[in-house]
Amino acid sequence: MKRLSAIILAVVMLFAVSACGDTVKYNKETGLVKEGKIIIGIDDQFPPMGFRDTQNNIVGFDIELAKAVAEKMGVEAEFKVIDWASKEQELQNGNIDVIWNGYTITDKRKEKVDFTKPYLANAQVVVVKNDAAYTKLADLAGKTIAAQIDSSAEEAIKENKEFYDSINNNITGYTDNVTALDDLELGRIDALVVDKVVAEYYLKEKVGTFRILDESLAPEEYGVGVIKGNTVLLDRIQKALDELIAEGKAAEISTAWFGSDVVLK
Repeated sequence: MKRLSAIILAVVMLFAVSACGDTVKYNKETGLVKEGKIIIGIDDQFPPMGFRDTQNNIVGFDIELAKAVAEKMGVEAEFKVIDWASKEQELQNGNIDVIWNGYTITDKRKEKVDFTKPYLANAQVVVVKNDAAYTKLADLAGKTIAAQIDSSAEEAIKENKEFYDSINNNITGYTDNVTALDDLELGRIDALVVDKVVAEYYLKEKVGTFRILDESLAPEEYGVGVIKGNTVLLDRIQKALDELIAEGKAAEISTAWFGSDVVLK
């Protein structure tokens, strides 16, 4: 009886694993879950890459670039707001086709996701209030340091062992950077580790409120992520990106948001 039960359990587990591994049902010819549209998973509070304007419209550099790519592909761009901490799971479940919103390329993420070539350079920087006494990472020992949950900022803190140890291996996690910056301004946290592009945007939006420490934690690059093995969609997106860069459209979008062409060639 025990042997029979073990065999039945093994069979059930095999089917369960198979089902999990075959969750995403994308078209093998187009690479898309739903024909005629590309569903893009975003964090809608990540300016200037993707965020809501005063009219609650989703705007940003990545939003415009994604729309241009979708047009090249001959499909509609649909933006789906997701929990950033569950972004890879959303992709695995087939709820989105791509992750595209200041999505940093890391070795850890490459285990689950296939990336396009990098299209934008970035870095993880430390933002403090403008009137704070901190000038270097060492000054933040024992202080309250925040980062977005499951972000490359959180990863960068943990990989910098000396800094991580100095804050007692404790990171105050936020679901989005906008709330974290509000708390930083109110003095509820001492510093926020965040993408340089986000930090620079807020320095311009709130002149005199924040500043960036000279020491950064980690250089990095942004890419577009698709579910591992979906080479059809990856190639289509990369082809469209390459064409937009060659035609100067990517530079035009970049200049509108950053004041210059910062797109990687």
